[in-house]
Amino acid sequence: MSLDLHQRWQIGSVEIPSRLVLAPMAGVSVQAFRRQARRFGAGLVWSEMISSAGLGHKSRRTYEYLRIASDEHPLAVQIFGSEPALMAEAARIVEAAGADLIDLNFGCPVRKVTATGAGAALLEQPRLACRIVEEVSAAVSAPVTVKLRSGIEPGSRTCLELGPQLAGSGAQALVLHPRAQRQMYGGKADHSLTAKLAELVEIPVVASGDISSHERALELIEAGIAAVMIGRAAEGNPWLLSEILSGEPTEPSQAQIAAELVYFMRETARELGDRRAGSFLKKFYGWYSRRGRFPRQLRRELVEAETLKDAERLLLAAAPGAEDLLARLEADIPRPTEMAL
Repeated sequence: MSLDLHQRWQIGSVEIPSRLVLAPMAGVSVQAFRRQARRFGAGLVWSEMISSAGLGHKSRRTYEYLRIASDEHPLAVQIFGSEPALMAEAARIVEAAGADLIDLNFGCPVRKVTATGAGAALLEQPRLACRIVEEVSAAVSAPVTVKLRSGIEPGSRTCLELGPQLAGSGAQALVLHPRAQRQMYGGKADHSLTAKLAELVEIPVVASGDISSHERALELIEAGIAAVMIGRAAEGNPWLLSEILSGEPTEPSQAQIAAELVYFMRETARELGDRRAGSFLKKFYGWYSRRGRFPRQLRRELVEAETLKDAERLLLAAAPGAEDLLARLEADIPRPTEMAL
């Protein structure tokens, strides 16, 4: 059978319609971003990581991460923490909110997370890591997955020792970002480790890191990896998802870029409110205008715009035809229902 990124696959009982998935990214993976990725071909989308302590303490801001729309399924919601009982309780809350998969973050390299014993710090605590997987798996009926890194220090192969243990403890899929914690996002992702891990376990393994082409994605699938995860490469460039999926080069017009960005701005404002969305979206203006798509002056004006409406007017004025395309998007994309928190 020929390789095809459109092929369906499964994690436990959850069927996923393509081999392309969207990464969890802190400060990026809001509902509007996930819904956009589904429109452009992602078979599975991830929430940004959610604090198990925040859920346990019923933090209102933490609970806001659990907005789930009807058109973003299947959805994995990622939680982090280092206390098994608290992680299990958080998993129950997440499942009740509508998550299809519960993902455990054992890979975040950021100091404020690892200092609490969570994220990548769990790579050095295999017994605790396995106990968390066991307790979370016992607490929910949704499949439990784990996202991890290769190890702490560059050259580490901890993932090859820990991965099979996590599978034995109840994890139904593993996502490997084959960089060490100390590397943060520098260096190169070593997907020879991802392929080796896939040989060692009988559950699906997803490759994350440095995947930005159809050819690279197919190479990894051919090596026995179940799916590829796209993260930073899709920031401001959802067209890359469809390009990786189909193998057909996609270069959106200036009008298409402006229309998509304005639509994304409106969806983000519906989710976060105008004030929070205005701050959140500033980084997206730079991402959407990369590769000379818009003049630098426009980028500065967008960031300095007093309101989202002002930013919209700037974009639509800079890209003739964008207003008609935006109207078409608004008309063609069904308004989803949303689960109550």
